[in-house]
This record gives sequence, structure tokens and C-alpha cells, in this order.
Amino acid sequence: MKRLILIGAVLALLSCGQQQSGDSNMPVDEEVSGGGQSTVQDDTSEPDVVHIAIASPDHSTLVTALQTAEYVDALSNAGPFTVFAPTNEAFGKLPEGTVEGLLKPESKDALRNILEYHVFVGVIKEEFVRDEMTLNQVNLENVTLGKQDGKITVNGANVLGTVKASNGIVYIIDAVLLPPDNN
Repeated sequence: MKRLILIGAVLALLSCGQQQSGDSNMPVDEEVSGGGQSTVQDDTSEPDVVHIAIASPDHSTLVTALQTAEYVDALSNAGPFTVFAPTNEAFGKLPEGTVEGLLKPESKDALRNILEYHVFVGVIKEEFVRDEMTLNQVNLENVTLGKQDGKITVNGANVLGTVKASNGIVYIIDAVLLPPDNN
């Protein structure tokens, strides 16, 4: 029962935080009357997980994917979130045409599933990571964390660094996590 309540809360958070305008390419910093959490201007607080990605030139593909999936506002909310953020280079390792295909309107559900597989509701700090630790992601699939000699992996992808955010923590990773195919 507790799991169903948690799942309901996560889905409500994601659905409430989606952009309503339909303009997924709108710059996050653009002021919009009645916009979501991502439109709040705050130059003094620690950045949230989305603004960390926006500020990183190595995460422009991830930002484009978040905008296309209309998840910018959801991940700008209070969280807390643990986000595994693939670099542009990680997206470049996917088969040719994969990213372009996922950014098409007809692939929105698949893109959302992949992005949700990169987000855990809660904060897992580096010191709490244990080898073979599993996390149930927003898409309800598990990832497995590894920790050997102080190095952290998630489903075999290397953690290149971490950044604390106002609404969680971002783990920068060198591969895109692909959810298991349960069909």
C-alpha cells in the first residue's frame, strides 16, 4: 500500500510539473505568465537539477530531451531527486539516429520512459552508495549501483562526478541508461 501511495505521488508530481504551452523548445529562463516552477527567477539560491544541466555545456542533449518530454518543470520542483545525467558524449555512443528518433513527437512515450529511468525520488549521497544497491526509478524499473575502490557505477555506467542541487543530487554519467525491454 505504501508503494502505491509513493508511485501515485511520483506520477502526480511528474504530471503536474509538465509544461502546458506545448512549446518544448522554450528557453527555461524565458519569463512566462503562469509558467511552471522552471520559470521562477532566483539568482541567489543553489540551482536545481535542471539548472545544473542547463549550465553545463556537456549536457545540452539531456536538456533538449527534457524539454521535448516536457519534464523541465517536473524536475525543477522541490524533489528531492537523484538524477543520473548522461553527457552529450554518452548520447553520442547510442546507435546513429537514436537520439533524433527519440526527439520526434511520436516517440515521446519512449523518451519519457528513458528519462524516468534516470531519476530516483530521494537523495542518495555518495557516502550512502553500497555495491549492488538497487534503486527503483520513476519509471518503476530498477537500476543497480556499484561501488568499488570509491568508484561508483550505475548499471555499469561510470559516475564521472556529482553536483549537489537545491532539490537533490546529480550524478554525471558516461552512458545513457536504457530501461529493460519487458515486452
